[in-house]
Amino acid sequence: MNKKILLTGGHAGSTAYSLIQEIKKNKPTWNVVFVGAKIAIEGSNQTTLENTYFPKMGIKFVSIVAGRIQRKFTFWTIPSLLKIPFGFLHALIIVIKEHPDVVVSFGGFSAFPVVVIAKLFGIPVIVHEQTIAAGRSNIASAVFADKIALARNESIKFFPKDKCLLVGNPISQEVVNCVNKKKAARNNSILITGGSRGSLFMNEVVKSIIPALVRNFIVYHQTGNQSNAEFEKLKTELDKKYRDRYIVFPTVEMRKMANYLQNSDFIISRSGANIVSETVYLSMPSIFIPIPYSYQNEQYENAMYAKKMGLAYLFDQDSVKPDQLYKKIIETDKNWELIVQKARKPQIDDSKASEKLFQLILNYA
Repeated sequence: MNKKILLTGGHAGSTAYSLIQEIKKNKPTWNVVFVGAKIAIEGSNQTTLENTYFPKMGIKFVSIVAGRIQRKFTFWTIPSLLKIPFGFLHALIIVIKEHPDVVVSFGGFSAFPVVVIAKLFGIPVIVHEQTIAAGRSNIASAVFADKIALARNESIKFFPKDKCLLVGNPISQEVVNCVNKKKAARNNSILITGGSRGSLFMNEVVKSIIPALVRNFIVYHQTGNQSNAEFEKLKTELDKKYRDRYIVFPTVEMRKMANYLQNSDFIISRSGANIVSETVYLSMPSIFIPIPYSYQNEQYENAMYAKKMGLAYLFDQDSVKPDQLYKKIIETDKNWELIVQKARKPQIDDSKASEKLFQLILNYA
């Protein structure tokens, strides 16, 4: 019998994508719907990865208008708060219309109303927590969840233990198929990314060292939409000899991210749960600058996970300087082989996480 699985969440592009791959591999006739925010940043026209790429994969994307509690008071704070009750009404309409057999939430402000409404209709709810800490939405969703799938065992303290199951953090088949750095040849290249939406801070801290970096490395730089024009202009100002060594782009499709990870020796990045999981799986040296205001300091905790594997160096956002970052990049390049060969194997194999999460869905569907 065909089933309909409703996935929902924010910042869940790569995690949801990995699970979709598993569902389609095992149950190709099942219907998969993703419910999430259409706009990535309040007040902008930047769309989310899910909204941009899932329809191209044949996955129905349903936009939900839901409010959120912002970390800082801005012009958009009050309008966002006013959307919160409307989010539950919109979730009610979506759940009635889609009538899914199972709901899987990856957290985020857009997911919580869907979780609550689904539970009211008696639809099984599975929550997946990707971080070593726990997000606000997932903590709030725990009471409505039938099962809470954890990426890391450290998260269990935030949830009812009897509902929890350790599965790991799903990573895409494309990343699974990459050659681990322990066996890979050097490419003399680095990847700079601020996450799927880019990071204005990351862009600012690397801007002045780009001309020096391209003399030593091929540099892949994912800037986000807001900054891409600025760095495209910077590329035209580089020495002609090195211009082709700087590849700048605003966003990257989930399935294509593996290409940049495979072709890069190491990464300079924020430390979201998904990029950390991917780099640890690949034994990829990393320089992380965690977002300091993330809930439960989750980005710091994620980065520390990679550091404990012997793969990561952490910079504090409030004190990092471009020259310090440049020195650490050169040092990481010099010690690359040693870092890679000494990297520890994680206790949980994230390449099996999608399979375990799919088995959970089967149990409830």
